[in-house]
Amino acid sequence: MIDRLHKLSNYKVMHSLARYARIWLAQIRYSTVREMMFKSNFILWIVVELCWFAVLLSFIQFLYLQVKTVAGWSKWEMVLLVGTNQLVQQTFQTFLMINLTKLPELIRTGRLDFFLAQPAPTQFLVSTRNFEPGSVVNALMGMIVCLVAFAHLGLRLSVAGLFLFPALVALGVLIHYSLMLMVMSLGFWMTRASGFINAYYSLFQIARLPREAFFGFVLFAFTWIVPLLLIANVPARTLLYGLNLRDLAEMSLATGLLLTVSTLVFQAGLRRYGSASS
Repeated sequence: MIDRLHKLSNYKVMHSLARYARIWLAQIRYSTVREMMFKSNFILWIVVELCWFAVLLSFIQFLYLQVKTVAGWSKWEMVLLVGTNQLVQQTFQTFLMINLTKLPELIRTGRLDFFLAQPAPTQFLVSTRNFEPGSVVNALMGMIVCLVAFAHLGLRLSVAGLFLFPALVALGVLIHYSLMLMVMSLGFWMTRASGFINAYYSLFQIARLPREAFFGFVLFAFTWIVPLLLIANVPARTLLYGLNLRDLAEMSLATGLLLTVSTLVFQAGLRRYGSASS
């Protein structure tokens, strides 16, 4: 009897996951078709983002003409770190950030009511409704830069690196998601929470810096309070030096805690919101 209940429970979980996957894929198809209606804007956005990334790589090249290492990181190790950050950031922007930035406006105008009326969790719908196909190209460029840096370093990809790197990148995306969800959920209490978007844009650039460049309280703050130094550093260090259980534990714990707290903040905001349609 217990075995049957266990199988039934597993079936319900898998059925729910498959249902959410179908909803998400449908939303991705809709967003892609809509974006392709404005091809010039689509191409221009890709070019602008790639230009900014090229400027950053050029700055690294110039910097390492003056010094041999920065916080113990050589040039190609730094390129790997920056490429990893680009991959994480653009993946986050592709699937999640484009949606979270619209949350304060949905709250302010009352259009959040539309999501509350849907037969699916509101947080899931708010987080996944739109898709940014242009950022896929920029994420792939980050991956290419990682591969080029990896080749220049003469490293051999271990089994741990092969499987852990994508998983750690996913954890980095979830850290970005949790932090942004908490910031945008301030819209339930503030009328202009969207103003925090630019502040977050500036803050998450810290993720592309070596962790070894920080000390004391600043290191603690950006590791545990706002764990931006885990986002790209841990995946890049895993490729460079192999599996580090402490790094893996820190990133997994930070991701789990942030996801829990951000969900609680969002749900508290929903209870405060109720309905704003008029």
